[in-house]
Amino acid sequence: MTNIKFDTSALKQFVDENELKEIKPMLNTARDELLNGTGVESEMRQWMTLPIDYDKEEFSRIKQAANKIQSDSKILVVIGIGGSYLGAKMALDFLHDNFYESADSNKYPKVVFAGNSISGSYVNDLIKLIGDKDFSVNVISKSGTTTEPSIAFRIFRQLLINKYGKDEANQRIYVTTDAKNGALRQEVNENNYESFVIPNGIGGRYSVLSAVGLLPIAASGADIDQLMKGAADAQKHYMDTSLEDNGALQYAAYRNILYRKGYTNEILENYEPNLRFLAEWWKQLAGETEGKSNKGIYPSSANFSTDLHSLGQYIQQGMRNLMETVVRIEEPQSDIKIPVTGNNNDGIQYLEGKSMNYVNDKAFQSVIIAHTNGGVPNMVVNLKDQSEYSLGELIYFFEFAIAVSGYLNGINPFNQPGVEDYKSNMFALLGKPGYEDLKNKIEKDM
Repeated sequence: MTNIKFDTSALKQFVDENELKEIKPMLNTARDELLNGTGVESEMRQWMTLPIDYDKEEFSRIKQAANKIQSDSKILVVIGIGGSYLGAKMALDFLHDNFYESADSNKYPKVVFAGNSISGSYVNDLIKLIGDKDFSVNVISKSGTTTEPSIAFRIFRQLLINKYGKDEANQRIYVTTDAKNGALRQEVNENNYESFVIPNGIGGRYSVLSAVGLLPIAASGADIDQLMKGAADAQKHYMDTSLEDNGALQYAAYRNILYRKGYTNEILENYEPNLRFLAEWWKQLAGETEGKSNKGIYPSSANFSTDLHSLGQYIQQGMRNLMETVVRIEEPQSDIKIPVTGNNNDGIQYLEGKSMNYVNDKAFQSVIIAHTNGGVPNMVVNLKDQSEYSLGELIYFFEFAIAVSGYLNGINPFNQPGVEDYKSNMFALLGKPGYEDLKNKIEKDM
């Protein structure tokens, strides 16, 4: 079934065979907490069964909305931050070629993102990109009051109204929000926007397989039926198999064995440039899930071979608190051979006639050898290809493994209390009503 093969052969010098057996009882307890809902905040586990138990009527409406966007828009502006944009951005980059967004001849709309920063320059640049092109907006926020997307939605909604008038603008706004409550739900009711639901039992970082990710992914021309099928098959596999046959459980186990030995920083790596946002999505998933109570593996990323020329030195000979997890694509989207020129001025005549993917794979093998010899444990997630089916499985692999890993480390995997701290300070400094006392305290301490 699985398009994923989890390889731990490079861990032999770092993890003894008995250590996996010793952590297994704790791992099984963590898995059972997740599966049976006996762990903390169990109401936030709806993502676990989402690939099979999803709203079929809404799924159909998502595809209809995507078809409408494709027919009347050259650009779709997706407004959201954190899990409300990272999953979709990751999937679009993963599934399409590296320059799909810059191809004006593409029959599908460009999907671009806003509301993930507070940069006026970025917004102005995006407005210039839109120019006089037809566009639509998909705003994603459970509360409807998150600062960054709220600012962006005000700006792009006004652009729509200025261009099309209020009635047609309302037909070009798609809202993904809470089913009943919140500022955006109120606006949906007042303006009759097309709307989709963020389920109550799914946090932002686990939401890519809900309407949060599915509408932008479908609008880009990707096959969301295959995406959900890959995730559904993964759900059956990872929920029903034991440690010996379950790569996701093995990943959770090994990274925690290494963490307890002092390997506190994990680098997610790839060898394909359009997998960069896979790591960005994974960093939120891992960081928000595990980084609490002064505990947790610190998630970082690297894109090889590019970052071998910047981070490679540190990984090879820096502090020995690093572990690496490589996402390796077995069958890349395309390939090209190195030309035969008849001279060796550039010193690569020995590579003539070989494919770039062949060279890339040898670089991967070389790095594994060098880094393990240098004292850095390596794990490899081998993924068959960059299809929708494979991505669906990969999403579920990481979501399941990281949730188990949180429980295994005695952490609530589904809250993020620390995220609110900076927001309160920002609201106070911006003069938001209700934060006067905090503002006075901050100004006194400054």
